[in-house]
Amino acid sequence: MRFRPPVLLVCSFAVATLVAGCGSDDQRPKVQSKPDKTAAPTTTTLPPFTSTIAEASVPEVQVFDAPEAPAPSRSYQNPWHVNDDPAEPTVPLVFLVEEQRDDGWIRVLLPERPNGTTGWARAADFMLTNTRYHITVQLAAHQITVYDGETVIVQEPAAVGKPATPTPPGKYYIRVLLQSTAPGSVYGPFAYGLSGHSDVLTTFNGGDGELGIHGNNDASVLGKSVTSGCMRISNDSITRLTQLLPLGTPVEILP
Repeated sequence: MRFRPPVLLVCSFAVATLVAGCGSDDQRPKVQSKPDKTAAPTTTTLPPFTSTIAEASVPEVQVFDAPEAPAPSRSYQNPWHVNDDPAEPTVPLVFLVEEQRDDGWIRVLLPERPNGTTGWARAADFMLTNTRYHITVQLAAHQITVYDGETVIVQEPAAVGKPATPTPPGKYYIRVLLQSTAPGSVYGPFAYGLSGHSDVLTTFNGGDGELGIHGNNDASVLGKSVTSGCMRISNDSITRLTQLLPLGTPVEILP
């Protein structure tokens, strides 16, 4: 879904200003010519109900298909423009970390099709921060639950995709937060753009069919399957969540 609300919030989870530096190729961890059986990379284990968010600290993030890959397969600009439109506001580049190794690499969830695509990036290109916030959407139950660790802070009915344009199950993360200049619109007062995309709509309203969580202009639809794939919740809850959730917060959508 293309998000029309034009006012961008300052919603980075970082307290410090982003570092305006660019990682060079020689900063990339070197790959040994022969495997070192005594020094295999290990993966960081997080406490329960904890996720790691990676906020870019360089102007361009290079992503590799594997740590051993000789060249990046893609790159992302930091900050990036909403809807990839230079006339739109810019947003800090964040990813949800799926795996963190002790050799300087992280595997991150990418905001690309197909949903669930991941890639490897240099940990040195990011500021890593942990969060205990996470969101679960149960499609069959038409319910959204927002947690702080094990504690439920919001649980209520949600409108989800209609049969022709279903909300795709999967793991995603919050990528952008927008404030509407027309709170009476279908988006309500605020809209979160997620990293995932519709499985049916490859374009929508000029955008790329991105998923979102936002408010509403008709509370009677909450708890029903009526949307083009986004999730609508109460305006009170979306407003409250904007004060709590950082960019990068994980979102799990269940059947």
